[in-house]
Amino acid sequence: MKIVRRDLVPDGPGSVKMVPEEADDLWIAYNLIAEGDTVLAVTVRKVLRETASGERDSERVKLRLEVKVETMEYDKEGSALRIRGKNVLENEYVKIGAFHTLEIEPHRPFVLRKEVWDSLALEVLHQASDPSASADLGVVLMQEGLAHIFLVGKSVTITRSRIETSIPRKHGPAVAGYDKALNKFFENVLKAFRQHIDFNVVRCAVIASPGFTKDQFHRHLLLEAERKQLRPIIENKSRIVLVHTTSGYKHSLREVLDAPNVMNMIKDTKAAKEVQALKEFFSMLSNDSDRACYGPKHVEVAHERMAVQTLLITDELFRSSDIEARQKYANLVKSVKESGGTAYIFSSMHVSGEQLAQLSGIAAILRFPLPDLEDIEM
Repeated sequence: MKIVRRDLVPDGPGSVKMVPEEADDLWIAYNLIAEGDTVLAVTVRKVLRETASGERDSERVKLRLEVKVETMEYDKEGSALRIRGKNVLENEYVKIGAFHTLEIEPHRPFVLRKEVWDSLALEVLHQASDPSASADLGVVLMQEGLAHIFLVGKSVTITRSRIETSIPRKHGPAVAGYDKALNKFFENVLKAFRQHIDFNVVRCAVIASPGFTKDQFHRHLLLEAERKQLRPIIENKSRIVLVHTTSGYKHSLREVLDAPNVMNMIKDTKAAKEVQALKEFFSMLSNDSDRACYGPKHVEVAHERMAVQTLLITDELFRSSDIEARQKYANLVKSVKESGGTAYIFSSMHVSGEQLAQLSGIAAILRFPLPDLEDIEM
């Protein structure tokens, strides 16, 4: 995200002009914009004009509109963020108070105004403008005839490509057809790999599958790289790691992120730290349950007793239409940090965030046991 201008007061009002530079940035904007904020952007709208002959005709005109946010829709596949609300900017074509939908896309600037830039919003803004915060992993998750390519980014897991090829059974006279189809499949995956995985951005590329499909594709990748002199692959082959998974579908990304050889290569990134924190929480829940809790009420009581060592919370809780609830969670994150604890904000678009969401979206690892928490009603 490119920050063009900021004019704000921490814990007070202000505005920021920014430009989304990639798909990840739209998800960051979705997390940053809240109901009640205003967003100013250039939009296109059909307007009716009267021609010289007295007939009415429509034409598309560019307008600067500012809407007070009521609802938002993040379109991951279409790389767009749609913001609906009432217009608050005087305009000859759109009355003040009229509903309009702004569509924010990569490379289209917009201005976000907030009445209160709380600590959480400022942290999201800082992460958005940090050029070192980029995609951590490129992942080829495959099984015979099916492959998905994902980019596991700073705040979102994006599906970049899906490759499907019909592979005949490998027996009898069909062996030649099987080999030909498998080779075509690998060629298509290699093409997508070159298009979507940039070693200047990702820490490492993971090839994962059940069985031997990953090994076969890895051999194909390296042989073709040598034959065609594909320098990015040749020079970074040590950063390509293989992982066993149970399938070639998205849910197996959890197995990729749990793999020690992957974690070792991304251990200092935000995604890896979150995965490790979630793993520690589940381990504590199983082995020393009095030092782990989840659910808003239990976590709040634990924090009141200065017991929260690590707070785990999903960004979904900050998108509540209830401003007081948003402020409560922002204050909780800030307070945990001020008391010497650590807070991880998980993206609901990240595989680890999906896991946390199943536990109400908020959990904590405690400094000391609180066995009586179980007696408190959720």
